[in-house]
Amino acid sequence: MLNTLKPFLQEAWQKSGFQTPTIIQETAIPLILEGKDVIAESPTGTGKTLAYLLPLLNNIETKGISLQAVVLASSQELVMQVYQEFQKWSEGSGIRGTSIIGGANMKRQLEKLKKRPHVIFATPGRLLELIKQKKVKMHEVRMVVLDEGDQLLIHEHLTTVQNILKSTMNDRQVVLFSATMKPVTEKLAKEMTNNPEILRIEKDEMASSGEVEHIYFSCEPRDKIKLLEKIARLEKSKSLAFINDIGEIQVFKEKLLFKDLSIGVLHSDMKKLERQAALKAFRDGKMKMLIATDIAARGLDIQGVTHVVQIDSPKDIAQYVHRAGRTGRMGANGTIISLVTEREERELKRYCRELTIPLHKQVFYQGKIVSEDQRNQKIKR
Repeated sequence: MLNTLKPFLQEAWQKSGFQTPTIIQETAIPLILEGKDVIAESPTGTGKTLAYLLPLLNNIETKGISLQAVVLASSQELVMQVYQEFQKWSEGSGIRGTSIIGGANMKRQLEKLKKRPHVIFATPGRLLELIKQKKVKMHEVRMVVLDEGDQLLIHEHLTTVQNILKSTMNDRQVVLFSATMKPVTEKLAKEMTNNPEILRIEKDEMASSGEVEHIYFSCEPRDKIKLLEKIARLEKSKSLAFINDIGEIQVFKEKLLFKDLSIGVLHSDMKKLERQAALKAFRDGKMKMLIATDIAARGLDIQGVTHVVQIDSPKDIAQYVHRAGRTGRMGANGTIISLVTEREERELKRYCRELTIPLHKQVFYQGKIVSEDQRNQKIKR
């Protein structure tokens, strides 16, 4: 499959140090190269970005000066992450790309568009705005990618995405990738595509996710902050903590900073530069814990996350899967910690039963995570 790609991509693959393609790459790349519409579901950490990026880059004609492909993602962070991958893989190819995100300086984005990009990576709202202003011409776009498609087809983005697709020609190719796919998402995706190939990858041994342990602490809502402080103090930890309510984030941040802990936050109400700075500090290991809302952390690939902490329960099983996928990537081990009240505990156990995941109740003893039995034995001694 790789030997059908253009030389610059084969070269980049050699440099990347990847051995063999993952299952989703093996299956999706040939179909996309053929020009087929694809709806693909594959777990986090299985290499979905390259599964569409390689064929996309392969099919760009650098002699052309028009826009040929558009990649949509639901968050600024995800757009920037994919754009960075594009920069890495398109090196020396002469393919021009640019990122267009909401919350960024419009004037600067218009300057970027004057350079006639072949590929645009964008959040839907800002792109549609530019299409309406006739600053982005979609009539020669041959491929549209919906990354984390289930997020792009939720109520708040749906009409925008539909309008973007309407601005392209009918024979363009549409490719949708997601880690989880609800029936309603699949139905909407089918309406936007022509005879799509549906791919479902259950689990990918090639992507070799490490050992991931699922544990929980039982507590009252007001005690969650104390537990979070203990988790933030764990040795050699790099924790991504999820919270549902933006309003709560600031409270947690201030209380933890007061305790001299290196904590950052990430949510959609922050300014673009603040979000970038927080992510960079966390990626570079300058902070031990990043407290984020789901939308801000969606699809992010951050190396070396040791613990995913659920301060608040996920709203459904799919959200649990997405959060859990932020650790244990590419062979590393990880721990999913849920902080639950009695009611939330019942829900958590149900999720883990459905996902056939072993779940263990743990406690803190002398700053370390242990089982209740281990703690009792140590106390007896």
